[in-house]
Amino acid sequence: MALNTKTRGAVAGWLFLMPNLLGFLLFTSVPVLASLVLSFYKWDLFTPARFVGLQNFVRLLGFHAGRPNDPEFWSACFNTVFLMLMIPVNMLASLFLALVMNQKLRGIVAFRTMFFLPTIVAGVGTYLLWKWMFNPDYGMINSFLVHGLPGPLNAALRRLLGQWPPHWLQSIGWAKPALMLMGFWVSAGGSNMVLYLAALQNVPPDLYEAAQIDGAGRWRKFLHITWPMVGPTTFFIFTMSLIGGFQGGFEQAMVMTGGGPAGATTTVGYYIYNHAFQWNHMGYAAAIAWVLFAAIFTATLLQWRWAGRAAHF
Repeated sequence: MALNTKTRGAVAGWLFLMPNLLGFLLFTSVPVLASLVLSFYKWDLFTPARFVGLQNFVRLLGFHAGRPNDPEFWSACFNTVFLMLMIPVNMLASLFLALVMNQKLRGIVAFRTMFFLPTIVAGVGTYLLWKWMFNPDYGMINSFLVHGLPGPLNAALRRLLGQWPPHWLQSIGWAKPALMLMGFWVSAGGSNMVLYLAALQNVPPDLYEAAQIDGAGRWRKFLHITWPMVGPTTFFIFTMSLIGGFQGGFEQAMVMTGGGPAGATTTVGYYIYNHAFQWNHMGYAAAIAWVLFAAIFTATLLQWRWAGRAAHF
């Protein structure tokens, strides 16, 4: 029996969707549901899984005598949130670079490419490079601090901080700022800058011309035209950065610090990896992953409810 035009279109649409749909079901939905089931079990990969109910979640989130059952998890949560404090700074830097890159200057395409390069090469190579740069003995950063700054300033910083130049990745107090500095270098000129640049190029020039006629200066143009017009882009970038911040930190900890010193750079993602693949606590790792999902979901809902109202769509 011949199919009518509407039915043929629906069949064709489903056929086009089928590869991606099957891939999503097989490689995403099934593992996610399996991890949810696994979170109620105790399993070490070598012995049969044993059902423990909510025991994994009680151990993870519970308290005993006023102290957490798993203080290392809460320490990882603190490290994760601390590293996320750089999100607004990175966004402002991306917006600033986008404003600069939006100018009609000779060779501007080359500058845009140069600023975007850290995003292209980001990965293990970048982390190894920065690990060398942070080396306290022969790293480029400490060499600059010792030889590039005036002697009296170095002496004053040594008296003030106790240790100068810092032992970046080997110091509990400096390890997280070191990773934040590296993250700033990678993300400031990355995809966020490109998104802001696209948003700036979609701002109608008539608005700036009208503001110019009214005598508005650069700051008032930015405050009353540029900032509201890039509001939807800011909302999107902040939301995605928030999600990525909760999930991030694994690669840096794995390559540069091993989660140390003394767990100072262990994020929730790296903590999940340790329990799953270092200590073979698969059920407990699945429980941590679902708690992380709940935290991300809640933060995203709050972001949509409050920050979404401020964005001028």
